[in-house]
Amino acid sequence: MSTHPLHSFFWPESIAVLGASPDLHRIRGRLLHQLRENGFPGRILPINPSYQDIGGLPCFPSIGAVGGPIDLALIAIPAAGVAAAVEECAKAGVRNTLIISSGFAEEGGAAGSMQDDLIAVTRQYGIRACGPNCEGYFNALGKVATTFSPTVETQQDPDAVLVSQRRIGVIAQSGGIGFALFNRGKAAGLGFSYVISTGNEADLGMAEFLDYMVEDEHTQAVMLFCEAVRNGPGFVAALAKARRLGKPVIAIKVGRSDAGTRATASHTASLSGSYTAYRAIFERYGVIEAEDADEAIAIAGVVLTCSLPKGRRVGIVTVSGGGGAWMADTLSQHGMLVPNLSAETQAGLRPLMPSYGASGNPVDVTAQGTNTGPAMMTVMEHLAGSDEIDMLVLVTSLASTTRASLDAARIKATAQRCGKPMTVWTYTLPSAFGRKAAAGCELFVHSDLRACGLAFSKLAGYAEALARPLPEPFEAVSGGLYPGLPPVVPEYLAKQVLAAWLPAAREKLVASAEEAAEAAAVLGFPVVLKVQSSDLPHKTEAGGVRLHLADRAAVAAAYGSMLADVSRHAPAARIDGVLVQKMAPKGHELVIGMVNDATFGPIMMVGLGGVTVELFGDVAHSPAPLDEAEAERMIRSLKSAPLLTGFRGSQPIDLGPVVRLLAALSRAALTMRDQIDGFELNPVILHADGSGLTVADALLTMKG
Repeated sequence: MSTHPLHSFFWPESIAVLGASPDLHRIRGRLLHQLRENGFPGRILPINPSYQDIGGLPCFPSIGAVGGPIDLALIAIPAAGVAAAVEECAKAGVRNTLIISSGFAEEGGAAGSMQDDLIAVTRQYGIRACGPNCEGYFNALGKVATTFSPTVETQQDPDAVLVSQRRIGVIAQSGGIGFALFNRGKAAGLGFSYVISTGNEADLGMAEFLDYMVEDEHTQAVMLFCEAVRNGPGFVAALAKARRLGKPVIAIKVGRSDAGTRATASHTASLSGSYTAYRAIFERYGVIEAEDADEAIAIAGVVLTCSLPKGRRVGIVTVSGGGGAWMADTLSQHGMLVPNLSAETQAGLRPLMPSYGASGNPVDVTAQGTNTGPAMMTVMEHLAGSDEIDMLVLVTSLASTTRASLDAARIKATAQRCGKPMTVWTYTLPSAFGRKAAAGCELFVHSDLRACGLAFSKLAGYAEALARPLPEPFEAVSGGLYPGLPPVVPEYLAKQVLAAWLPAAREKLVASAEEAAEAAAVLGFPVVLKVQSSDLPHKTEAGGVRLHLADRAAVAAAYGSMLADVSRHAPAARIDGVLVQKMAPKGHELVIGMVNDATFGPIMMVGLGGVTVELFGDVAHSPAPLDEAEAERMIRSLKSAPLLTGFRGSQPIDLGPVVRLLAALSRAALTMRDQIDGFELNPVILHADGSGLTVADALLTMKG
């Protein structure tokens, strides 16, 4: 038996229904009805002083009158009475509550105080609560239906065949969508362990339920419908555990757009945070992201039925030449490889198919493979054993109601022997017979071509993510920040704050034209002048930068004209001085930045472009800390990375200096995460001559 704290929540032996009703038109009545209809094997305890019994079940006047421990209480009473009801449950020895009731923080205003009261009760008594404003859960194996969702009213088709005995759990911050995923997945032959709606997450939330399902022996993969994570550290810890155990997590993240963020906030009274941060966390821990329900189900079908691939090379066996070509195009568009098979492999395949077939890949056995011979299965067996492919797609028609080209025994034996992922795309809509035939082979059937290609690509990406070692943890110590820093820290001070992690700078802060000229002579010409002011985070736009100053006279003249321009642009700006900086050698301009995300902490960013970074948006993100391997992977993932690594015959530039700087700054970000909101070094000039880099500008913002 599981020792996880939430085991009694998902596998209760007794359930009380507060306010239980015989009226099936009311949620309290439907909760009681569906709990019984789905065959809950434990004690069901209706609580309502208005009834002696409901449907033959003895009804208790209060939760305290039950007189024994209760694992779970379902609460669907008006919001104003919920906190008191949870307190009464706690005093009666109830371990867990599930609160369906709405009308809390999602309504805003005074309703939010009722959620605060609920939270106070859970903390005072240690009772756990799911919700409020949720749709309950369904434990398919335990026959526990604590929900009013109509998707659990439909009993399992006795003739239905699951494509795999492996099961997926669903955690959704929208009950309607969570149970919709269950409904769609069940129709596609997927098996489920749990489906839970988390609502406002006043107490228990996505992080806690994810931790449970990652540890649960009945759950082999987890699907998330995520609006906003409230417990960032707990969520990341659960993802790290899932990665360590090799348990796939599929996520649909909503709230990416301004409109979606508004909808999320109004739905569960929480901000969705930065999607960039979510995406960086997902990539770090191998979370498989889906755009919509159909993608999510296709990915789930593949992860439940397939082993992990060793590479991205896909073999295609098809009974339709056009279908094979279409599949090859789709796989290629999703980053997969469809290699032309070697002459030796093709020679081995030709005797197994008609002379008018094609053996190059796609391997086209023609339509006769579904009619008169086992050619498709024979070719599949031969190709599966080739070391030229890592994955296999069977393209066929499953429209027939009497026959299919798939031989269950041969396919299962082949999959077990070769250990390679296999799936099916049917270019016709599958009949019930066809689906059952594929399920008997333990293969997931795709009727959507794009979803099939994407699912295989996501499976390969998941395998690649698991193969990448995580950066070593970095235990940050308190950073010694200067006291009294302004909200926006200008360049010269930002570099002082970050000095322990930056290369030595060739620059000096001055307060007069004469000092500027003298500093320039010491540093060496040419130089740059930059005005320093916390009121001018964008110096160039204020006229506060002068470049390519080649002698003392040019420096002195530029000093006066620059301050005059700044005064006209921002007469109230407070000037700290002027920074004289040795001009960097020619090179490529990069940007390195950090945003201290409210949910997940410091998220590092690197990109190419300097002043054009916002125009091109060619950036990569990853959560701190970074080691040098992860830092280099980020840089090489940029679309413009070939400019650094040798484009059209140009000499590659040593990435070492910027890799080390990016990794070091990730440690700086963690060291100062309690004190700063973010920083940006832009541009960082990576010298073309291989002599290192220059941090040409820096900006740091403090927490309010």
